[in-house]
Amino acid sequence: MNNAAPAPARTRGRPRGNPPTREAIVSAARALFLERGYRGTTVRAVAAVADVDPALIAYHFGSKKGLFADVMQFQCANALAVDDVLGGDPATLPDRLIDAVTGLWEDADFLQLTARGDEAAEVIREYLERELLARLVEFLGGRDATARATAVVTILGGLIYTRYLNPLPTPAALTPSETRTVLTPALRAALAPRPRPATTTGAGRRR
Repeated sequence: MNNAAPAPARTRGRPRGNPPTREAIVSAARALFLERGYRGTTVRAVAAVADVDPALIAYHFGSKKGLFADVMQFQCANALAVDDVLGGDPATLPDRLIDAVTGLWEDADFLQLTARGDEAAEVIREYLERELLARLVEFLGGRDATARATAVVTILGGLIYTRYLNPLPTPAALTPSETRTVLTPALRAALAPRPRPATTTGAGRRR
């Protein structure tokens, strides 16, 4: 009589052995998006490169669009490591913010990924809103933190648009160092706490 326990059934969507990490799937997808573009890359092709069942990609990322978002956000997170940017001397925070943005966008692979159309633009908008803006509000604190953080992200978003997404000749011609020199005063002003509005009482009150 054979008392051996029956072999466990294979879970749908999971490969045999040790399943690859999300990072491994993202890495395979990134290579294909760069090689074939967004439209030319299929979930099945990514699964083949990563050596996984396509259902595993659907399980982790939902769709090709979700997978592309992870690839873009992985790139952004590596370059715009918010904790690193916000840490350090507050006096040089404007310089670090600009260096992080230009460092990311000067990367040829990232520029190639962002040329993929609306999907890339949507991911960038979400990243600026959910990651950078939200973290800046938390970091700055105080009654005017949202206004200050919004001003900062508006300046950085303008830099991204006029230098990379829809470049104007003058901003696009600047070196990263020159860009820092031009925009640091504006960022410094945006980060500065707003003075409380003056209040008037008695005879000085406006009617």
